[in-house]
Amino acid sequence: MSRILVIGCGGVASVAIRKCCQNEKVFTELCIASRTKAKCDALREKLEGKTSVKITTAQVDADHVSEAAALIRSYQPDAVLNLALPYQDLSIMEACLECGVHYIDSANYEPEDTDDHAWRAVYEKRCREKGFTAYFDYSWQWEYNEKFREKNLTALLGSGFDPGVTSVFTAYAMKHYFDEIHTIDILDCNGGDHGYPFATNFNPEINLREVSANGSYWEDGHWVETEPMEIKRTYDFPQVGPKEMYLLHHEEIESLAVHVPGVKRIRFFMTFGESYLTHMKCLENVGMLSTSPIVFEGKEIVPIQFLKALLPDPATLGPRTKGKTNIGCIYTGVKDGQEKTIYIYNVCDHEECYREVESQAISYTTGVPAMIGTALVASGIWNKRGAVNLEELDPDPFMDMLNQYGLPWVVDENPETVE
Repeated sequence: MSRILVIGCGGVASVAIRKCCQNEKVFTELCIASRTKAKCDALREKLEGKTSVKITTAQVDADHVSEAAALIRSYQPDAVLNLALPYQDLSIMEACLECGVHYIDSANYEPEDTDDHAWRAVYEKRCREKGFTAYFDYSWQWEYNEKFREKNLTALLGSGFDPGVTSVFTAYAMKHYFDEIHTIDILDCNGGDHGYPFATNFNPEINLREVSANGSYWEDGHWVETEPMEIKRTYDFPQVGPKEMYLLHHEEIESLAVHVPGVKRIRFFMTFGESYLTHMKCLENVGMLSTSPIVFEGKEIVPIQFLKALLPDPATLGPRTKGKTNIGCIYTGVKDGQEKTIYIYNVCDHEECYREVESQAISYTTGVPAMIGTALVASGIWNKRGAVNLEELDPDPFMDMLNQYGLPWVVDENPETVE
């Protein structure tokens, strides 16, 4: 029976909170906190009378460690589920350490200000030493490993779908299907249609920075970097059909390369339609994806933040999105001396998600595993201490809960592979 503080009240947080309310055996009390308390109050009102979970709300600016810590001390949760912006990961981790509570998030840290001199010095050193130039990486959060371990606390990193479920799929494949995994291809397909000429399915600022960056993959012990959208493949996704997909850098590649013994190659592919790519390239060409501030009519603005204000709020896409997602991993390797290939994946229907939790499937597929990871930490089933990625833990209870809470998975032992 746990008391949880959830920081954030966007699309993913809304799903995670609703799913916590379905899991009344684990969660008895929730506090929803955000910069905008009115959003938290509106969600609480929607859930009143539908759950036995006691819900309170609070206002917090999680950019400030002192403010987050004050809320944690006041509410005294068993764990903090961080579903705010990834810019705030480190401040919330600091607050959890200060207050002695477990920490869970769904995405790794990246900076809001990529021109900050101190951050850029560390970033440029990492680029030289590791060979990939993405703004986000796990090094900042892995630095907290010993601090959390010394305080007998868990910081569960990346309990979304990718990363998160893809990490658990990998642990499950290692435990039940392989003696050694040689290659991992992570495939993220959104076959949904929201009807807009251009919109993003999650925070536009984060999404567009990720997609417009260089791609990279892990091969033979080192990083190989590519131009943005340089590598394209077509894959016939079960229940979705053939889709063009592009190789991107993605955070779980970094952690899986550390935690999967003997792995030779890890790649991540995501599907995009031509309309999305055309709009994105146009916006990039005119400077709208820039993270560097400019002065306009005497006011300093960040172009990508201004663009975010113009685009549809991802949380509003649910009622108009149709189609399905298919996200999973193709593994090749060896079992009992024989070569083996499997594909573990989930198919999620946008319209079914909206009927259940008033959200499209992109938020659903992240919010459900955020709840599951929090439940397993709060209940003590997952009790490894330190800053922990999901592939380091026993996958079986998580896989069982995926089936129970709306993300059933399939194992195909004779799949089509990716060239």
